[in-house]
Amino acid sequence: MNKDPLYRLAAVSKEFEGPSETVRVLRSVDLSIEQGESLAILGASGSGKTTLLHILGTLDNSTSGEIFLNGVDLSTLGNKQRAELRNRDMGFVFQFHHLLPEFSTLENVAMPAFIAGKGRSEGLRLAKEALDMVGLAHRQEHKVTTLSGGERQRAAIARAILLRPKVLLADEPTGNLDEENGSRIGELLVSLNIELGMTFIVVTHNPELAGMMHRRVELRSGELYDH
Repeated sequence: MNKDPLYRLAAVSKEFEGPSETVRVLRSVDLSIEQGESLAILGASGSGKTTLLHILGTLDNSTSGEIFLNGVDLSTLGNKQRAELRNRDMGFVFQFHHLLPEFSTLENVAMPAFIAGKGRSEGLRLAKEALDMVGLAHRQEHKVTTLSGGERQRAAIARAILLRPKVLLADEPTGNLDEENGSRIGELLVSLNIELGMTFIVVTHNPELAGMMHRRVELRSGELYDH
């Protein structure tokens, strides 16, 4: 691992203006995330963990504080720069896979390559490699509507790692799966973290999945604690 952390957060807070009062979702969060590590962010519903993940992924802005990715102050980036950063350096996996039903599994996985301006043949080649890494090469020509829940989440993970981003951000990746498939997805994430050397940040309330990560932190009422 490099000496400098991938992420550095200093006094990051997030507030929303409610009808009668200001709601503080995150309270002065300090956090460093090393390159190549896997981190689980735990917390009850409403604790702020998804908000924190969205801020890490530049899908939302903090109200105050500083957040650096690879030494770059994310607050200095415009919308276009943020979109380019997400496509190049970040992969996202959500509880619901957000695959496009009209396309094959292979085409779905290739989408980040197409968005990045790569040719169709190059995008499909990368997608085949990614599907092979998640054990889904045999389903590449199938419509995603024919895949099981666990297979769809594997396809979503393949899409997230397609361009070998610096970080994979996962929001409850096992939340919509049964226990067996959830365990398999957790094991897959662990193996990919080791194989690719990519930073994995996983928001979860699943203690088994959290236990597979290198490090665990917990949000309680917007404040961050080592777990």
